[in-house]
Amino acid sequence: MRKLLVVVDMQKDFVDGALGTKEAVAIVPAVIEKIKSYDKKDIFVTRDTHQPDYMETQEGHNLPVEHCVEGTAGWELDKEVAAVVDGATFVNKPTFGSVKLAEMISDIASKEEIEIELIGLCTDICVVSNALMLKAHMPEVHISVDSKCCAGVTPEKHEAALETMRSCQIDVR
Repeated sequence: MRKLLVVVDMQKDFVDGALGTKEAVAIVPAVIEKIKSYDKKDIFVTRDTHQPDYMETQEGHNLPVEHCVEGTAGWELDKEVAAVVDGATFVNKPTFGSVKLAEMISDIASKEEIEIELIGLCTDICVVSNALMLKAHMPEVHISVDSKCCAGVTPEKHEAALETMRSCQIDVR
């Protein structure tokens, strides 16, 4: 069975930049160790990718903090994480969940048996969105989330997102 790892939005703006938190900074070492345990060909790395007009978008109106604008320092992966993902597949996504990611992994699942593990930021926004999209595309594929390699906007929202994923038959470890 092939085991895939999805590393969600481990970007500077979410770790220690515009929307960073101490909890996000704290998971970086565990994220790096998790990444090192997978073959690079089995790793998918998402990047939240906004354009300079972000503040004029629906998301910008609801979350008026400019972040992850393509080409900026905040859009780049955390330096320590970037150092261990060379050779992975990168997926830029304009919003919380990635249809492209779900389609890419569904294509793999149509050819071989897989499991999917998710880690990253933020548990209550992009991690949960991608986990649920993957589950909707592949209801019979085992999907898990390593809670020690995720952080939410707040610890309370992190826990709420983990509970939502448990309710949707995603294995929270």
